[in-house]
Amino acid sequence: MAADEVGQIMPLSTNPFDDDKLREECGVFGVWGASQAAAMVALGLHALQHRGQEAAGILSFDGAEFHAHRAMGHVAGNFDRPDVIERLQGEAAIGHNRYSTTGETALRNVQPLFADLATGGFAIAHNGNLSNAMTLKAELIRRGSIFQSTSDTEVIIHLVATSTFRTLLDRFIDALKQVEGAYSLICLTREGMIACRDPLGIRPLVLGRLGDAHILASETVALDIVGAHFIREVEPGELILINKDGITSLKPFGSESGRPCIFEQVYFSRPDSFADGLSVYQVRKAIGAVLAEESPVEADMVVPVPDSGTPAAIGYAQAAGIPFELGIIRSHYVGRTFIQPGDHIRHLGVKLKHNANRAMIAGKRLVLIDDSVVRGTTSVKIVQMLREAGATEVHLRIASPPTAHSCFYGVDTPERSKLLAAQMNIEAMRSYIGADSLAFISIDGLYRALGEKGRDSGCPQYCDACFTGDYPTRLTDQESAGNGASLTLLAESR
Repeated sequence: MAADEVGQIMPLSTNPFDDDKLREECGVFGVWGASQAAAMVALGLHALQHRGQEAAGILSFDGAEFHAHRAMGHVAGNFDRPDVIERLQGEAAIGHNRYSTTGETALRNVQPLFADLATGGFAIAHNGNLSNAMTLKAELIRRGSIFQSTSDTEVIIHLVATSTFRTLLDRFIDALKQVEGAYSLICLTREGMIACRDPLGIRPLVLGRLGDAHILASETVALDIVGAHFIREVEPGELILINKDGITSLKPFGSESGRPCIFEQVYFSRPDSFADGLSVYQVRKAIGAVLAEESPVEADMVVPVPDSGTPAAIGYAQAAGIPFELGIIRSHYVGRTFIQPGDHIRHLGVKLKHNANRAMIAGKRLVLIDDSVVRGTTSVKIVQMLREAGATEVHLRIASPPTAHSCFYGVDTPERSKLLAAQMNIEAMRSYIGADSLAFISIDGLYRALGEKGRDSGCPQYCDACFTGDYPTRLTDQESAGNGASLTLLAESR
């Protein structure tokens, strides 16, 4: 394999708002059967940049050799260079945007990962998290496997390599039958491209087409940017093989009811995407409308925390009959790399990305809409900023239920002890944040906004573990750690 890997020193990340958000860890994109496939993947990764901003990688296959380029940082600046794309030859390519959880930030963890196996070259890009990766890794190391990264994705490669089945496809299926948790995978081999979604469909994956080319992506918005037509979602537990003979669909893991991540609708997916057959933008407006119904308040205007709170704020304003105004203005020219050297400058840094629109909010009673509360530090700063700008009342409304539980399925969530809702009741949270009132949408209200009657506790339609603590799979590594087992934290994921 010919590889060109570039590392960059990453400055301290001190974004005063986005550091208090849950983060999807990555986005994946694949193209089979198109000239300049790598260039199309680069465009797709641009559209998925919000899903991972730490690093990106593209791997292509030209019919004889695999070619790869991986780099720290954004897609722009790394994959908009003609010399890079020209080296990524072939009509098949896969790409990955990465945002890691904990552990090492290093080029060796940037995906797609590649290995020369007995069956030939094998590359993999992974969105999700394996909840038994540490347990599997410990056993693989005991049997002699040597790991080159701290990524749970590499566990899949070793399981494929050590499988006793003959064909690569059978080895891949054998490997996936041993893992637990969440995964949407795109793999590239000499024989074709393989895509697979975990049996519960926790992480998203869609299929599209552009002429004779087949496209796979984490979100429909990535299909839009390359001009591809959305065909359908990859079904929970479905494995798709794409090669010169066309598309083959398999269901090797049995049949289960899907439990896609509900936070895709609340925050992760871009609002111009479709998820689970629904317009994300329209769902977020509906969430705002239900929130207005459940938690009304007398106010002069509805103000979103831009940009993620905007659709819900529009829905709240329309349902409540209260004017919608941009009471906070966001600068789009500040990234996640501004270095703040001291407490005083760090405090002033709040206004680097968001600033109160004083002319609109002075002397006004505000309904402030945000998508979630994680640690609560963001909410404290925003409420204080609005009061300093002259708001007489600030009533905080949150377009999701309280986030009281950690996610183990591919979302960067603080330890439960650092989640505000896990430590305080609503009144204590309101006092801590400094709002005049605080309310969250109910879990049943969230389901109603998604077109459901409510949350069926016997068989909920979504994975909502971050709100309810109802985890849809075993958490083997967590259970082992809780029982005092000595497991080295794999942690890095993507």
